Amino acid sequence: MPTSDVVILFGGASSERLVSVASAQNVSSQLPDAHLWFLSKDGSVFDLSTEELAAHQRAFEAELQPVKAASFPSLTASLDFRGKGQTFFLALHGGAGENGSIQRELESRGLAFTASGSEASARAFDKAQAKTLAGSRGVRLSQAQLIEPSDDVSALQATLNALLQTQARWVLKPVADGSSFGLIHLSSPTQTATAAEALAQLKLRYLAEAFVTGRELTVGVVDSPGGPTALPVSEVRLAKDASFDYAGKYLGRGTEELTPAPITDAERSAAQAQAVVAHQAVGCFGYSRTDMILSADGQGPVFLEINTLPGLTRASFIPQQLAAAGLGFRAFLEQQLELARGRRDHAPRR
Repeated sequence: MPTSDVVILFGGASSERLVSVASAQNVSSQLPDAHLWFLSKDGSVFDLSTEELAAHQRAFEAELQPVKAASFPSLTASLDFRGKGQTFFLALHGGAGENGSIQRELESRGLAFTASGSEASARAFDKAQAKTLAGSRGVRLSQAQLIEPSDDVSALQATLNALLQTQARWVLKPVADGSSFGLIHLSSPTQTATAAEALAQLKLRYLAEAFVTGRELTVGVVDSPGGPTALPVSEVRLAKDASFDYAGKYLGRGTEELTPAPITDAERSAAQAQAVVAHQAVGCFGYSRTDMILSADGQGPVFLEINTLPGLTRASFIPQQLAAAGLGFRAFLEQQLELARGRRDHAPRR
């Protein structure tokens, strides 16, 4: 399939922009004819060559610095001037790339783009809303509580102490941000003061979830003409006292990833079914990845969150799971482009 009309859009200002660059490197290696638009932290758009992107080293740790000047001051200007007729492969993660903002810009121009639309992206990006939607379809959830932004450290500490009165361990994460940044673990009253100060400084809505003892699983779902299909399940194993944060997820510090996960057939079926239900409940399109805990109580998986633009780096779970299923990565990319064009061609005319 020719890809000369394809634009790989990546970068952005989110906390996961480095991962986005690594995803774009992997996608570009399979779609070498595609155009490369790098969205910088300040919003300007740079045209990169395949060679320049591939030559960037330590993508997970070092910011990409384009050689040439920006081509356009903003994505809006770039889309208006040269977006018509292009199909956009979104290799964005977090922030405006995953919360529906950029999807709305593309939709308003009738442009084809991969993965979920603006409304589903916004629903998935709001972890509290995604939990509610998944739970409404019977997906098992852990106890959770929203913590609103505040600079009142004492009030925040009181809230955290109250949480510890109901459950012994909690995991706190931003409601609307990538899952790799800003994680706070709470398991003792001695930690509440430090955690409250961190929350007061961040001034973000946080979701506190009761810690679920068990095995961490993640499952990709891919759309096809026959409907959504779950990929093989992956398991994340953590070394003692390690956390599946950015360093663990992308730098391999204290984590081990197993694909396919060494679980029973019944456990695998339950995890895959939950991923498909979550995908449909949120209204995802193209592909998604759902994170869950296979609880130690034997009652099945507990939903954590769903990602509408999961990583596509060489080490990411979706490529791992595609390989385990015997599916080629390029074929997956081409299928996503086909789905994107089909959605555009069948969208109601404005």
